[in-house]
Amino acid sequence: MSRRPGTAPAGQGMPLEGVRVLALEQMQAVPFATQLLARLGADVVKVEPLAGESGRASRPAVTDEAGRPAGATFLRYNLGKRSIAVNITSDRGRDLVLRLAESFDVLAENLGPGRAERLGIGYAAASARNRGLIYLSVSGFGREPAGSPYRDWPAYASVAEAMSGIYEYARRPHQPPVINPVGGLGDTGTGLFAVIGVLAALRHRERTGQGQLVDIAMYDAMLSICDVVTNFWSMGLRREPETELRVPYLLMPFRAKDGWCVIQVSRPHQFERLARLLGHQDWLAGGRFDTGLGWHDGWEDTIRPAVEAWAQGSTMLEAASALAAAGIVAAPCNRAADVVADPQVASRDMLVALPYASVDGQPVLVPGNPVKLSALADEPQSRPPLVGEHTGILLADELGMTQAEIAELTEAGIIASDVRP
Repeated sequence: MSRRPGTAPAGQGMPLEGVRVLALEQMQAVPFATQLLARLGADVVKVEPLAGESGRASRPAVTDEAGRPAGATFLRYNLGKRSIAVNITSDRGRDLVLRLAESFDVLAENLGPGRAERLGIGYAAASARNRGLIYLSVSGFGREPAGSPYRDWPAYASVAEAMSGIYEYARRPHQPPVINPVGGLGDTGTGLFAVIGVLAALRHRERTGQGQLVDIAMYDAMLSICDVVTNFWSMGLRREPETELRVPYLLMPFRAKDGWCVIQVSRPHQFERLARLLGHQDWLAGGRFDTGLGWHDGWEDTIRPAVEAWAQGSTMLEAASALAAAGIVAAPCNRAADVVADPQVASRDMLVALPYASVDGQPVLVPGNPVKLSALADEPQSRPPLVGEHTGILLADELGMTQAEIAELTEAGIIASDVRP
């Protein structure tokens, strides 16, 4: 699972080397955040239930070395981590987590609204053991204020996405909303803000010695990412029910020989380039195409037919390349196979093959590290861990437990281990 070497001198290390993260995480938002921290050099220890976190049960799935299902959600977000399996619903399991937190820089959790507090491993309990601890809490609607109307709602990405307004904003007239149009944007977007919050809190601790709570809400993250919804509404761009939203630009799909492309024309000089490329200088003579709203109104009856007539003999990539060469923003609407075969993706090492059995002859792929640092090399990352793969060694190294003590905890159902060659 090695990736493209960078330009860093050997042994220089990664930027977050020495930062230790204890992750009481599940599914996507926090696992995405902690995997990015791991890719930047942090030591991430994943705390799981004895049977594994819920992302392992997602579908589709493959079988791991232990013969257990490894779901797609789990595989995407757990590279480079270690796993300890602890029954955190027990008093002894809770105490193990708090003892471990004493020697970690960050504790990250997305167990559900208020669950960490109910289990006795919330911010107050953990920070009492470690005053310098950065405590990351990710939930659907945040921890504060206490009177938030949705504070106790469970949330997946779709909840935050729907409430941000983006589904209705993008809905076509007389059609239902397209749900989850970009996968778990509400999770990955939230995870990015979580990383920013953790890095800022670590910097603050360097100056003050103080830890703090980083409170990240998925709804907040989606309001920020989908800012066009409320911003455009406040500036008068409002759609009547079941009518097309009229906007002063082109952001439209068109057909090429083998699929769809997207084109975006936002400025007059871009429209002039498009008109000249298509041989329609008449569009520049004044009249209906003098404004962006005119472009939008004329897309279906005039502009799109001309674009598609021009592109009918070209592949998606050829059409997008020709438009880009003319200074017009465009791209192919790639299918999964197109992305896998894209030389740009390969050149940036943005797909990583996992060491699991292939599916239909194709290795299981997950995204690579999007953060490229010119002074540092990309480090190889280990595969996602088995459930509790590192339980014994972590308890021995971190808490000084003997093999007999570890065996007794296992027998009592407090911890679990799954170690394979």
